[in-house]
Amino acid sequence: MLRKLTLALALLAVPAVVAAGSAEKNVEKLQQFYTEIANAGHFEKFNELLAENFVEHEELPGLPATREGVKQWFTIMRTSFPDLKCDVDFTVADEDKVAAYITMSGTQAAEFMGVPSQGRAFRVKAIDIVRFEKGKAVEHWGVTDSAMMMQQLTGEGSKAK
Repeated sequence: MLRKLTLALALLAVPAVVAAGSAEKNVEKLQQFYTEIANAGHFEKFNELLAENFVEHEELPGLPATREGVKQWFTIMRTSFPDLKCDVDFTVADEDKVAAYITMSGTQAAEFMGVPSQGRAFRVKAIDIVRFEKGKAVEHWGVTDSAMMMQQLTGEGSKAK
């Protein structure tokens, strides 16, 4: 009886071990996205990191809520802000989702969302939640302090810190 109980307890522990490993790998994949795509502009990595059926839940004005739409968004961002940087402040992960609190910054070098470039910098906070399947991102929910970003780019209100 004791052996069966020990075996049952050991089997119950297995999903937690697998989940922890998956969570760690998913955190690494999200960090890879920030480092290689957002920060370095290596767009050839999109197909490696985002699934073909990827769904974007954050509103991207005028862009499809797909992997291609996200690629178009980061093309706009990297064109407008060639020094775009996403620094991860911290992450929280479970089996298939990773939440990241990040600091996003850059210096405007081209028109962005109707705002002509005046060479101003921005620095804002954002939260990303990404769901993974089989090592690829399949869904994203996000919130970015866009109002603060636009204030900093137009010179109205608060300045970049």
